[in-house]
Amino acid sequence: MRLTLHQLRLLLAVTREGSVSRAAQRLHLTQPTLSTQLRQLAEQVGLPLFERVGRRLHLTPAGEVVVASATRLEQELELLDETLAELRGDIGGRLRLAVVSTAETFIPRLLGEFRRERPAVEVSLVVLNRDAVLRRLADNLDDLYIMSRPPLAPPVVATPFLANPLVVIAAADHALASHSGVAPSALADEEFVLREPGSGTRQAAEAFFASHGLTLRPRLELGSNEAVRQAVAGGLGLSLMSAHALAHAAEEGIAVLAVEDTPVITHWQVVHPSGKRLTPLADAFLRFLQARAPELNRAAQARLAAARH
Repeated sequence: MRLTLHQLRLLLAVTREGSVSRAAQRLHLTQPTLSTQLRQLAEQVGLPLFERVGRRLHLTPAGEVVVASATRLEQELELLDETLAELRGDIGGRLRLAVVSTAETFIPRLLGEFRRERPAVEVSLVVLNRDAVLRRLADNLDDLYIMSRPPLAPPVVATPFLANPLVVIAAADHALASHSGVAPSALADEEFVLREPGSGTRQAAEAFFASHGLTLRPRLELGSNEAVRQAVAGGLGLSLMSAHALAHAAEEGIAVLAVEDTPVITHWQVVHPSGKRLTPLADAFLRFLQARAPELNRAAQARLAAARH
């Protein structure tokens, strides 16, 4: 077969866009030109690559095999490009990150600091809920993934880099806000504002209650930390939240409750598929996160101390 890199990249574009017309538009090609290239690629393979079911294109088994190989080739070429850039002394490249939404309070700021050190670096950052990040991880779409609870499958390499202390928060005028040494049993009748089922924070809250023989009582399920903080400040319930997300707790009318056995300590982790070779740039960003972690830990501890007084 005489497959070309150009043809394989066109195939990947159509697969990712889900249609020939959208891929052609993104690639600034005419639809007939793109269709001709795909037809020639299928002729080289000797099997159809797509089949149409209704209005949607679906990969055939042969198409799935070719796309898998094209994806690996694309990654190898990116790795080669970045490795050669390192050897030349360049500090550019492209870094693709997917992070769970509970990390949105500090990851963008750290990315900004990293880019100030390497201004030629291009960054692709997606912030999604845990399930969506896990889907991207399974499809190997990014260089690194940041979450607090790595999945059991598929096999991954997880590197803890930052403590993630979870604390119980309430509206500043809540009856328990002025108490010290609040027993977990005092929360039994409280309603909670929680993240969506399956999120790392939600799982930690459920595990904390279960460890004390209590049943968590959800009142609201919300999709972002900002929404949770506003609901708590409005008196709609208590919540369990990362100290890293409480930089302005006092100004927002939120108190950190002095609940025994809290903070619940989890860890933010940098995750990538097992067997994946990190690009030099991804490895540099991982080392950058590890170097910045002590300062971030100290800031989180200071916020907790201020919120409890």
